[in-house]
Amino acid sequence: MTIRAGLVGLGKIARDQHLPAIEKTAGIELVAVASRNAQGEGVNNYPDLDAMLAGEGDLDAIILCQPPQVRYAAARQALLAGKHVFLEKPPGATVSEVDALVTLAGTQGVTLYASWHSRYAAAVAQAKAWIAERTIRNIDIQWREDVRHWHPGQPWIWEPGGFGVFDPGINALSILTEIVPEPVTLLSAELEVPENKQAPIGAALRMATASGAAIDAVFDWRQTGPQTWDIAVETDRGSLLLSEGGNTLRLDGDMQMKAPDEEYPAMYRRFVDLVANGATDVDLAPLRLVADAFLCGRHCPTALFED
Repeated sequence: MTIRAGLVGLGKIARDQHLPAIEKTAGIELVAVASRNAQGEGVNNYPDLDAMLAGEGDLDAIILCQPPQVRYAAARQALLAGKHVFLEKPPGATVSEVDALVTLAGTQGVTLYASWHSRYAAAVAQAKAWIAERTIRNIDIQWREDVRHWHPGQPWIWEPGGFGVFDPGINALSILTEIVPEPVTLLSAELEVPENKQAPIGAALRMATASGAAIDAVFDWRQTGPQTWDIAVETDRGSLLLSEGGNTLRLDGDMQMKAPDEEYPAMYRRFVDLVANGATDVDLAPLRLVADAFLCGRHCPTALFED
């Protein structure tokens, strides 16, 4: 069976990642797009999800790529229509929204997939296996990029529910909670929120593993030049560095792996398997850490961009 899918929200991430990943994944076919301002090529186009569901009665799945503020309502509508749902990260604006979607998917007997693309970076699985045989002493995360490159002309990112710098930072947290073999808790957070904005441009988090290993993370959206996506782990038997968002791995300074970005094709293979097996995959650990940071964080006013 080939999953007949409709995609909602044809923005940068959909064009750059979802469309090519669907094209190269067996078992799924894109047949429709719903977007207010864009048109997909070679598919049926609709202005919104309502029109797409009305016009494409035989759709099997809905892929949601809109901003997180509106994702809950769209996901609920799709699940109530009996469709499997693929959620771009973050899966929702709040933890309670996603919890409600999990319950609804179970009631409807359909698949709900909360995708964390960075977990599918090439070196993450090897890093997880290496760490599992060691005792973590400390972890340092540096996640710095340029918002003007990744989110040009997207004001929603600064609005409540838009996550600000946690939009990329949650990728680091998704890797962290995948490779650390015990729960991670937030100890404190300092959030830099620009004037006239509601979401941070920078954040510094202090966290810890359940056994007490320190975790420090810095997220910054003002990086210029090369972007930085590094997770460094010190253990009782050596050090590990995941860089380039998890696609490069060094152990004790020696290169072990450097691979191209194939995260989204891997996620779509996972989605096809979940649908085939009637399963749901929703891990809220990264989202909970972000929610805790907003709840407990100390807000520091800052300029949107500093000279």
